[in-house]
Amino acid sequence: MDRVRIESDSLGEYAVPAQAWYGIHTARALENFHILGQPVAIDLVAAMAEVKIACARTNTELGYLDAERAGAIVQACEKVIAGEFENDIVVDALQGGAGTSLNMNLNEVIANRAEVLLGGERGQYLRVHPLDHVNLHQSTNDVFPTALRIAAIRGLHRLEHALVALQTALQDKEQAFAAVVKLGRTQLQDACPTTLGASFAAWAEAIGRDRWRVFKCEERLRVVNLGGTAIGTGLAAPREYIFRVVERLREQTRLGLARAENLVEATQNTDAFVEVSGILKAHSVNLFKISSDLRLLASGPRGGLGELRLPAVQVGSSLMPGKVNPVICEAVAQAAMYAMSQDMAVTLAAQSGQLELNAFLPLLAHGLLGSLNVLTQACISLREKCVLGIEADPDRCKEHLENSLGTATALVPVLGYECVAELAHEARRTGESIRALVLRRGLLSAVQADQYLCAEAMTSLGFRAARAEPVQ
Repeated sequence: MDRVRIESDSLGEYAVPAQAWYGIHTARALENFHILGQPVAIDLVAAMAEVKIACARTNTELGYLDAERAGAIVQACEKVIAGEFENDIVVDALQGGAGTSLNMNLNEVIANRAEVLLGGERGQYLRVHPLDHVNLHQSTNDVFPTALRIAAIRGLHRLEHALVALQTALQDKEQAFAAVVKLGRTQLQDACPTTLGASFAAWAEAIGRDRWRVFKCEERLRVVNLGGTAIGTGLAAPREYIFRVVERLREQTRLGLARAENLVEATQNTDAFVEVSGILKAHSVNLFKISSDLRLLASGPRGGLGELRLPAVQVGSSLMPGKVNPVICEAVAQAAMYAMSQDMAVTLAAQSGQLELNAFLPLLAHGLLGSLNVLTQACISLREKCVLGIEADPDRCKEHLENSLGTATALVPVLGYECVAELAHEARRTGESIRALVLRRGLLSAVQADQYLCAEAMTSLGFRAARAEPVQ
């Protein structure tokens, strides 16, 4: 039988594994919450430990916590940040109580580690108590959302770096494929000529826009409600602590954090998270579009478009020999779908706050931080395992262009819409090329036809030549 220790709270006694760093509150949460079956995001755990460090240092400066006890708490928090207690931060990501179970899980782990550092034993809490010392002048209601903002900002930084790298990779392909003329398509039908470089440029521009949005939205998260305690009034916290603790948190995190002017409002409302989630959704839309376009342009390779060759990263079928699937694009598309779905979860959680508090922050945190992580990894994967290794098939691009009626549009400025429409219908009926029809009918000379149907003329921004007169 596993050894246990007995701890007590206001509900009575409870058995806790003897070697566990957590305590009774965490043990009860483990029994109550096993809905999602996933732990809380490690970024949120680390951020909460940083909040505890800032609080301990503030309380020490103001004389509410002695230096020895505070030093042990800070050391324990640093161990949490380093990931040494990963197996003891165990509460389920979906929990009732607005995140109280996570806060208590951290309080108990930190207290027990500090207790041992000062010569005590786990579960004694004689030297360091989870509530009286680790949670001094705090509430879950100001610690949890503050930690969430820190974790989200750091997630945004990682996503931004991934976006920069992806945008650069797409721009490199834009240059590499600048001269590869291909058929442009609208509504999946032949439209008019373009270049592969132009396609990659459009994708790079979209990712650049995402990068800018992600960079700017960080400022939405810098205002925190730490010091507001339960409902933003700062009840049970010293006034000097409230005005100083965010300064210490700013030093600890090296982030541009600021205390909310209205702590009551900042404790009630979570719309800033919805705004950030919406930006992640916008990025997901672009990421899905790009991955979908890449799959389509690489389709076949012989029975589809086949204008791009994606890197072969794994065998594609357990039945069909030689088949290679665009698995990276498919995985990236699913990541985008996941983030879009989590945006709805964030929205629902945020709107469900009532009166002085939002009790559904655990779901909001899980959705927002999950999206940040998934999108970052998706961008990295798309760049490293797909975009960097993409090759063009110029011959296939040329074949599709020459066999299409897309070149006909280039003649509208010189021959007029009705004439070109007639040519297109005849070319479709006879299989003859647009250029051959124009020359056979004597509508343009060979020099004029080449002037309007050359790759440069058809893919440049507008036409520069004066309106040519048809051949008489």
